[in-house]
Parts: sequence; C-alpha cells; structure tokens
Amino acid sequence: MNESDNEPKDFIKLNNEKLSTDEIMELVVSPCCGAVSLFIGTTRNNFAGKKVIHLEYEAYAPMAEAEIKKICRDVRQKWPSVRHIAVQHRLGLVPVTEASVIVAVSSPHRVASLEAVQYCINTLKATVPIWKKEIYESEYSWKENKECFWADVEK
Repeated sequence: MNESDNEPKDFIKLNNEKLSTDEIMELVVSPCCGAVSLFIGTTRNNFAGKKVIHLEYEAYAPMAEAEIKKICRDVRQKWPSVRHIAVQHRLGLVPVTEASVIVAVSSPHRVASLEAVQYCINTLKATVPIWKKEIYESEYSWKENKECFWADVEK
C-alpha cells in the first residue's frame, strides 16, 4: 500500500445489484484505523401487520449522490479522525432479508466511527432523494421516511 492509498476517501455507489458487506469493508479498512463500523439496512417481511413481498427503490442518482457527498463532508467536519466512508444504496427490487443500504466508516477509535455511521444513515434517510415502494401481497405503498424534512410540509 502506498501513501496515497491511505488518504481519506469517500465511496458512494447507487446501483441495482446486490450489496456486499465484504466489498464495503475492503473499501474502508485502513492500517491506521482500529475501528470499522457498519450499518446494514435490510428488507423486513412485514409492515403494520401486512406481509411485505419486497421493496423497490427509485432515485434521481445525480442529486442523491450529491446529497450523500454533503453528508460525507459533514462527517469529516464533525469527526476529523474518520479515515474512509462508504455509502452504498441499492435501487430497484430488493427481496426480503437483502440489504437496501450499507454505510461503513473507519476511524482510529470506535466512538468516532459508531457516531459517524449513525449520523450518516439518519441524515441519508432525512435528506437524500431515494424513494421506497413496499410491495405487499395484494397492494403496494410508496413510503415516506418520517425523518425526511419534506414529510412535515403541509399538503
């Protein structure tokens, strides 16, 4: 590993393929860090008493990626020791038990990486234009994140 390989980096990816925790771990692990924290959001099989068959995600990718880059910049200001950040979000169909989103952060110590991961996923859900449709046995519903800033706007 040369010196430039260990410069702080952000890895952002939106795609229709199955997400890999191993791939994300490889992106953020660093010899100068003793902590890698991960958040993995998966599709559950139920919501409000209804059987969920799968989820479908849509995004305006250029805007979503720009918002995720802002989140990474904020993380680096709040937790300067953070080395690498990876955010991957799946688009399209996501079956039950598979990952919809993975966030990984490396830092020298656990507190910064744990806090940064929590900040990343909470802020992503609140600000990034990614839309989720839940498919049930006999119907579907577009879901609005309770956290997103536009959820409180009067309709």
